[in-house]
Amino acid sequence: MKLNFLRTSVFLLASLMLFSACESDNDKARIEVWLTDAPGDFQEVNVDIQDVQIHTGDDNGEGGWQSLSVNAGVYNLLELTNGLDTLLGDIEVPRGKISQVRLVLGDDNTVKIGDQVYSLSTPSAQQSGLKLQVNETLVEGITYKILLDFDVARSVLQTGAGQYKLKPVIRTITEAQDGAIKGVVDPIEATPAIYAIQNLDTVGTSFADSTGHFLIRGLKAGSYQVVFVPNSLYQTTVRENVSVELGAVTNVGTVTIQQ
Repeated sequence: MKLNFLRTSVFLLASLMLFSACESDNDKARIEVWLTDAPGDFQEVNVDIQDVQIHTGDDNGEGGWQSLSVNAGVYNLLELTNGLDTLLGDIEVPRGKISQVRLVLGDDNTVKIGDQVYSLSTPSAQQSGLKLQVNETLVEGITYKILLDFDVARSVLQTGAGQYKLKPVIRTITEAQDGAIKGVVDPIEATPAIYAIQNLDTVGTSFADSTGHFLIRGLKAGSYQVVFVPNSLYQTTVRENVSVELGAVTNVGTVTIQQ
């Protein structure tokens, strides 16, 4: 494993960041929005996705819309059938509630039928975006996948000869993708690098911040050995059999590092 080498690498990275991380950084969840489609009787259905937004808020109604870092462009929905999907964008937000996703379309929406390409009118989506209900409570340190399941067969409507309208019918599916481990090291001066190890492989790393808190993200469900490798004035500490569940953060509490 070469923990000393790994610890040095993490230490250098943390130093370059000037130990800017703090406990509040660990209060964020990651959201990824993906797009998939149910098949329809068309050659192509192309949608021009310009923005994806999520609405965050709490019980007091505070919050608002935030745009993801989006791969804007034209997507052929019929290339995303039979279990295929594509990442539209992602964002990190504070833990708490999200209520809606808004999909904002551009003007370049088309359908191909019988080798002919027809324009798709999308007035409502062009003006304010299509709002989809999510209603999910986010846990810090967890990555969530929101899948937009586009029912193209019900979404493309013929309004006249050569005239088609896009009235999106989309189902949202939200799933937690991983788990995490958090805790506090004491004393802070030990400045340990922290490793989550499974089957002798280091699968997650972190570094105690200026308050002693740490968070190891992106862990699959299972049992881990958590190793704390401090500076040369302190001893390596190991926590065995730390269990991680999907969509949850395991709190190991305060970990004392001995001199």
